[in-house]
Amino acid sequence: MSSLLFRLLVSASASALLLAGCALPPPRPAAAEPAPVTLREAFRGIFHLGVAVSQSQFSGRNVADAAVIVREFDALSPENVLKWESVHPGVTRYNFAPADQYVEFGTTHGMFIVGHNLVWHSQTPAWVFQNADGTAISREALLARMRDHIMAVVGRYRGRIAGWDVVNEAIADYGGYRQSPWFRIIGQDYLLKAYQFAHEADPAAELYYNDYSLEVPAKRATAVELVKYLQAGGVHLTGVGLQGHYKLDANTPSVRAIEDTITTFAGLGLKVMITELDIDVLPGRPGADLNARQSGVGADPYRAGLPADVQQALAKRYADVFAVYLRHRESITRVTFWGLNDAQSWLKDFPFANRVNHPLLFDRQNQPKPAFAAVLAAPRLAGVSARPAP
Repeated sequence: MSSLLFRLLVSASASALLLAGCALPPPRPAAAEPAPVTLREAFRGIFHLGVAVSQSQFSGRNVADAAVIVREFDALSPENVLKWESVHPGVTRYNFAPADQYVEFGTTHGMFIVGHNLVWHSQTPAWVFQNADGTAISREALLARMRDHIMAVVGRYRGRIAGWDVVNEAIADYGGYRQSPWFRIIGQDYLLKAYQFAHEADPAAELYYNDYSLEVPAKRATAVELVKYLQAGGVHLTGVGLQGHYKLDANTPSVRAIEDTITTFAGLGLKVMITELDIDVLPGRPGADLNARQSGVGADPYRAGLPADVQQALAKRYADVFAVYLRHRESITRVTFWGLNDAQSWLKDFPFANRVNHPLLFDRQNQPKPAFAAVLAAPRLAGVSARPAP
């Protein structure tokens, strides 16, 4: 039977049914799009969702953590293996083996790979700033060491690490430039030189400035000054990383301060990343926490677990900040959590060791907390749809 004759017979049959008063069965509704069940699915095509990883997680030693990382995230940052003291422990000695594993892990799982970091006042060996006899190194010699380090590290991962935190935390807590050895020995132009060297080592890599507490107006003002200084110097600066170490206590910083900070740097023509997100649930300022611990007063009240009401408060705090991020999704390219689970968090040892904090989306057994559900639901509540996988 020809296809034309078949269509005519079907049409005639349908007309006969209608004339006989028999309605055709209604068309089946289109299948509803299944709700995303992983963070990676929920934020696909909106912005990268990343996590800071430790060597045990990307080396294959911690299989359980690695499975959650691959399932939930599409971007990686290294906690320590690319910091100077780890990757370049001696004048002529490099240790690339852990960093190679980190990059291989991200490449294997199709993730956006971040390099953290190149120039920082902390976790940089003392020898970097000294001659062999312990005296202070000259400006020219320190610039040469900086260039050698950046060319070796960035050059090794050229085309594989997509973006670098070139300079980390160059601004003092209440504004003004941090008087680090980099600043004291070289001067302000150490900032320019670091970006020039990094761009030379990998012209295609994104280059970032990364810092904490840029929601504080005085510190943010210096960061704006720094960005304009770099832009005037013609360096390749792609974006600014806002570390996102927030507090649950008094919702510090406020969502208004977070939003103002995002719009400030986006207004300078930069991409914005939230690079080290966690929410400290313990009460008080860090200094007050330390004093309370010393006096035996409850600075560490959740050793037995996080009460249900605090779990809900943490979930709401995450929901509130992600609502801000999603409003500014055209400017934000990545949100990275600083650690996978509460057991991994640096906040368990800050400002003193062995305190029990609960700042992340997964608990110490890798079980999702109410905060996980809040973040997973955030795009849907904001009316933002993830894009389908290519």
